[in-house]
Amino acid sequence: MASQLGVNDHHQESLVNYMRFSRYKRSQNLRGVEGCFQDLKDSRLTEDTFTADEVTDMLDGLEAVVRGEVESELINTAHTNVLLLRQLFQQAEKWHLKLIADISELENRELIEMIADFEESQFSGKAMTGKPTFEMKRLDPMAGEGEQLLHAEIARLSEENKKMKERLKQVEARATGALEERSRMAADLHSTQDELGNLRSRKPVKDSGDLSELENQMSAVKSQMEKNLQLSSQKADTLEGDLVQTKHKLLEMQEQLEMTEKELEKKFSQTGAYKNLKSMLSKKNDQIKELRSRLRTYEPDD
Repeated sequence: MASQLGVNDHHQESLVNYMRFSRYKRSQNLRGVEGCFQDLKDSRLTEDTFTADEVTDMLDGLEAVVRGEVESELINTAHTNVLLLRQLFQQAEKWHLKLIADISELENRELIEMIADFEESQFSGKAMTGKPTFEMKRLDPMAGEGEQLLHAEIARLSEENKKMKERLKQVEARATGALEERSRMAADLHSTQDELGNLRSRKPVKDSGDLSELENQMSAVKSQMEKNLQLSSQKADTLEGDLVQTKHKLLEMQEQLEMTEKELEKKFSQTGAYKNLKSMLSKKNDQIKELRSRLRTYEPDD
């Protein structure tokens, strides 16, 4: 909601604080000027009568002192204003904005009188003579670049999302292959164990030596298959870790997209481009939700 100065309440409070600071500095400057005159009175006005040359000399000296005092304070005020503008510009640059200042408005007498009236009402308790109507022209702080930056950010996130989808497919394929290999090796091991049991039951006692040799061979095969099965399990665990990392990356992307969406809503909520960009972000969020749903299929059971 716009306040008396045509800005929101937070910004008006900042302006009032700056006015309070300026009033303090102004009172200090006036005291400095008064001190120059008092010094002249105390140091030079000791006689009852003065010649024209003496008066001229005193006034010239007073002029030099007052001029130096006023010039110093004016320079300090200008530098203080530059520091204030620097703060505003730095805040704008964090959001990739370019502020535009209309210097000609600084000499608008009507607006200056409104500001003076507002200051008087704030610090002296007097009511304003009339409600100010600050209908200054609106300046576009984004200079057409904000929308481009958001489009570029969305394009970057979309490209990263595409890469993550491709990586997810690869990890899914590797995980599926590892699971199939582990199942196949486990089946082979069980089949070998069953076959060994059958041989034991069918072989006669006289062939115990051959049976022992066969058992040794089967044990070696079993050991190798168990080793391969363990490696396959480790590989599957590694792939599961990759899936978890992929999920975390997708969650980070979702957070970035949500932040971009919030930023977009702040800057373009009153423009036609806002609706189109918001639709694009919604589609990206839907894609991420689908990827998360697919990732849950490969998560280990608790």
